[in-house]
Amino acid sequence: MKFTRFSVDAIEYKGVLVEDGIREIKGDIFADWDYTGKVFSKDEVKLLAPLMPTQIIGIGANYVASVDQLPNELPDIPVFFFKPISSVIGPEDEIIIPTGCDTVKFESELAVVIGKKAKDISEEEVFDYVFGYTVGNDVTAPAYFHEAGHWTIGKSFDTFTPLGPFIETKIDPVSLRVKARLNGEEKQNSGQELMIISTAKMISYLSHVMTLQPGDVILTGSPVGAEFVRAGDVIECEIEEIGILRNSFVKKAVSVEH
Repeated sequence: MKFTRFSVDAIEYKGVLVEDGIREIKGDIFADWDYTGKVFSKDEVKLLAPLMPTQIIGIGANYVASVDQLPNELPDIPVFFFKPISSVIGPEDEIIIPTGCDTVKFESELAVVIGKKAKDISEEEVFDYVFGYTVGNDVTAPAYFHEAGHWTIGKSFDTFTPLGPFIETKIDPVSLRVKARLNGEEKQNSGQELMIISTAKMISYLSHVMTLQPGDVILTGSPVGAEFVRAGDVIECEIEEIGILRNSFVKKAVSVEH
């Protein structure tokens, strides 16, 4: 089942993708919801980010290029970071390259949506707490990384977390491939076997640090192949079972004071 958010004439709705369009729903997708009976055609809607997360947590450097590059020992403390919810945008929205740099990096990722309150859960329990999966783009401005190694500012600009187009609830994450095309040319295409820390392991670990809540989004890392992009470039992040998340890059206009 594919959940999404969308707008028609500037009015926001929630819905489920069906063969003949998008069926509107009401209620809490994590608890109790129902169909309203109204169906919108795909041509009349603007897709939004499929949810507004309660929080966004990412993991750094979590893919290798080939299985033989996987480390024999995992890090004791994985490199996690937070992204603000103000950075979330949806499909076809513009990613703004901030003042102070001419390029940023795209990072296509599998994004996990937590569906139930999770604390101190085992790896075997993780998928009982997952609501579904969407496509994420962890846009990054390394020019704003702190010299001491802190990533927060370089990950936090408005528009730096595109999500969408849907949350798919009926897939096996182990079989998914994360892809990206830059201006139509494939740059990323990796399976989950190339992840250093698995989805189950990272969510279990996080649950022993903090209480995860419904609506939390976990960005699971980006495959090898992420590149710097400039204004005018178009990125398509794709997981076939979920859909294509397409966005273009623009340069932030600099205001001139008189």
